[in-house]
Amino acid sequence: MIDFGFDKIALIGVVALVVIGPERLPRVARTVGHLLGKAQRYVADVKAEVGRSIELEELKKMKDQFADAAQDVKQTVEQEVSSANQAFEQTWADASGESAAEPVPWSPMVDVPGYKHPNKNWRIKRGATPQWYKQKRGVRRNVQSGAARVARFRPPARP
Repeated sequence: MIDFGFDKIALIGVVALVVIGPERLPRVARTVGHLLGKAQRYVADVKAEVGRSIELEELKKMKDQFADAAQDVKQTVEQEVSSANQAFEQTWADASGESAAEPVPWSPMVDVPGYKHPNKNWRIKRGATPQWYKQKRGVRRNVQSGAARVARFRPPARP
């Protein structure tokens, strides 16, 4: 920025006093100071925005690098698993006397004969909750009308 020493600022002040006059000089100085403050805030905002955009670009580059590395690892693992699977199929075929050309499909979701889903009712599960737990959590155990609730919590009448 422009380097202003004390002598330059004093010269500018004297010229401004002569040109503007002593009556309007304080108001003009306040306005100039206000405008300079706005300009400084604007420059700081622009610098911050540029810094954020640079950081965002760096983060995007880093994300792309991690995605590429993850894809490479995935491909490597898939290749190793497929080669291990082929070796296993070959060994299995050699041991059982079958041909290795027809792979046996495997599914983890095998239907077990005689199994039936229990179809539990949530009301039965709710009934198994201990009363002390329900009371602590504020679960209503009995249905009560509004009038009965008011009567229940009404202070006793004095004789």
